[in-house]
Amino acid sequence: MKFLHYTLLSLLFIIAISSNAAIANKPKNYILGPGDTIEIKVFGQPDLDVRALLGNSGEVNYPFLGKVVLAGMTIAEVERILTSGLAPNYLVNPDVYAQVIEYRPFYIHGEVKKPGGYSYHPGMTVNQAVALAGGLTERASIEKIYVYKEKNKQQQIKGNLNSQIAAGDTIKIEQRLF
Repeated sequence: MKFLHYTLLSLLFIIAISSNAAIANKPKNYILGPGDTIEIKVFGQPDLDVRALLGNSGEVNYPFLGKVVLAGMTIAEVERILTSGLAPNYLVNPDVYAQVIEYRPFYIHGEVKKPGGYSYHPGMTVNQAVALAGGLTERASIEKIYVYKEKNKQQQIKGNLNSQIAAGDTIKIEQRLF
């Protein structure tokens, strides 16, 4: 009997830790934009589950609510707006959960072996982006790394291998002189 008691306590402890880890890994300030794939679920209402790729309009066609613009919002804001949209007329106390299934890509070009667009992951650095792009070429300069933020593609920000990047950013790695 004691064994069963300890097993149940251990199981509950593991569930608590893993659910806290899932919450901690959910980027709180990530702003949705075109190219993101999101999933929306309402507890107990499988007919309201939606998985959608945000297009250039940033809209999702959601049951009962019609077109809802999600681009420019955080996941918490999406959950709040859908909860308030469903609550008064359709559901008594909706429990809405949203998550990003796939982030919009970042882009890397210049002196990398495989330039192009790659899937973004929260917390990504230039060094990790370079690794996805096959590494640096022998002519790459680690002093001439520039990041162009999604919002202002004209402004280049001097970076280094440890610089954080965001979804939609473009990384340029220039040649060294010798």
